[in-house]
Amino acid sequence: MDLDFAKSDGLITAVIQDYGSGRVLMVGYMNEEAFRQTAETGFATFYSRSRKKLWQKGETSGNRLVVKEISTDCDQDPVLLRVEPQGPGVCHNGYQSCFYRRLEGGKWVEAEPRAYDPDAVYGSQT
Repeated sequence: MDLDFAKSDGLITAVIQDYGSGRVLMVGYMNEEAFRQTAETGFATFYSRSRKKLWQKGETSGNRLVVKEISTDCDQDPVLLRVEPQGPGVCHNGYQSCFYRRLEGGKWVEAEPRAYDPDAVYGSQT
């Protein structure tokens, strides 16, 4: 498990892909402890750069990510997690994927409907 955490101040990028559909669901960051927990538990755990702490995806919403496969590239500084999502979506804004916006005519548009009501899961975010 020799990953290069030194290049980006102790963090590596983690690309999260749906194991069944191949769709990219989100991108997060991991420090060594988050990666270790992910590998040991089988559930995706990340390092929050804003809160400066570990968090397991789904700890609030229940929409956990079951890790089916982990790979890395030739530089060993990002990882690709192929996961089985538990729940209707992974985006905290209520979408199946965090990549729900598409550039059309020079403007970002929401390209899919919400998969769940984020206020019902997280409370009012305003």
